[in-house]
Amino acid sequence: MSGSTNMAYGDKVAMVQQAVGLFATHNQRNTTLSRLSGPMPKGTAGAEATLRKQSTQHMPIVKCQDLSKGRGDEVTFHLLNPVGGKPIMGSNRAEGRGVGMKLSEDKLRVNQARFPLDLGNVMTSIRSPADFRRLGRPVAQGLADKYVDQSLLVHMAGARGFQDNIEWVVPTSDDPEFAEIMVNPVRAPSKNRHFMADGTHGIVPFSVNAGAVSLDTTDLLRMDTVDGIRTYMEQIALPPPPVIFEGDKAATDSPLRVLLVSPAQYSGFATDPSFRQLQASSLARAQQAGGHPLFLGEAGLWNGILIVKMPKPIRFYAGDTIQYCDSYSSEAESSCKVPDSFGTSFAIDRAILLGGQAIAEAWAASDKTQIPFFWSEKELDHGDKVELLLGLIRGVSKIRFEIDHGGSTQITDYGATVIDTAVPIIGARN
Repeated sequence: MSGSTNMAYGDKVAMVQQAVGLFATHNQRNTTLSRLSGPMPKGTAGAEATLRKQSTQHMPIVKCQDLSKGRGDEVTFHLLNPVGGKPIMGSNRAEGRGVGMKLSEDKLRVNQARFPLDLGNVMTSIRSPADFRRLGRPVAQGLADKYVDQSLLVHMAGARGFQDNIEWVVPTSDDPEFAEIMVNPVRAPSKNRHFMADGTHGIVPFSVNAGAVSLDTTDLLRMDTVDGIRTYMEQIALPPPPVIFEGDKAATDSPLRVLLVSPAQYSGFATDPSFRQLQASSLARAQQAGGHPLFLGEAGLWNGILIVKMPKPIRFYAGDTIQYCDSYSSEAESSCKVPDSFGTSFAIDRAILLGGQAIAEAWAASDKTQIPFFWSEKELDHGDKVELLLGLIRGVSKIRFEIDHGGSTQITDYGATVIDTAVPIIGARN
């Protein structure tokens, strides 16, 4: 008679194995946000590579996984400012005329986020046809994945928006726990990275009229909006760096940026007769980029902009407040309202244009598992009840620097630009 091997309830080895499996599943999930970062480097060539791993800076999300100890809960990253200067010609004196260099820095913190689940009691298991313990793991995994993706999206957009339903695990900004849940401050778009749709010019810098956003319900996301984005990015100094997908043979000659659009923005854009051609262009470019999954499915490629549907909208309804920066040289935020004329038929959705190094995502190791995920099951009330907990230690922040533009120094969201547009909606607060 063959026997079976069972691990005792609460076995520490089992807890670590569960955590490792959950972390691996999280990293392999096939979602839009997970496709916006490159893979972690492999191998163990040296202690530094083993303790601190960072994904490529050419993708919008730069991940840093630090498994070392004693470094605190804060990560600092730097930018070498652009350097300009004329050459010294002939025998003119060069000594003492060197052009200075300047570093800008930004920081982010990490914190633990935990998701406890009540798995019921002895009578629950007797009365229910479902095995709550078996169902608990994927439920906890789903909550953690939503938290990761939604917090990335909110930091990219510089706002949470006000759409709120059971699919959101990140609450709206009026929730008293919002700041703690987001770990790092959600910063409104810098002035030089905030635009809005305009029926005449494609896009224009974000502006306010009498305390309300200067958008009309006719300022929708259209083909000429995307043309305006490309034109503007090509004409400004120091635009967001292009995204370079691993193995993309056309990256140098035909640089790309990624435009995340809400489902409502995408739906209006997809009705254009030319959209099928955009999808074909995306599939063709996918062959140049090693079949990267971001190009597949419902993506469209137009004028160097890869248009991809985001999972949830960053949406503002009539009367809602939008935070914005009113100065190029300050992070101070002002507020304005969505016009009351939007009523219950229209809202403002925020599209996000992503270049390289838009968002930093830092992961730290739990002392329980030595990886960022940790897992626990606990019996309560003398073994009658069971509670499960999945936790993770991470932090996210939009990458922002004070950059010398030559004639002025500007606060700059390095790889994230937002474009606000009107969208038709199917009812109030949907």
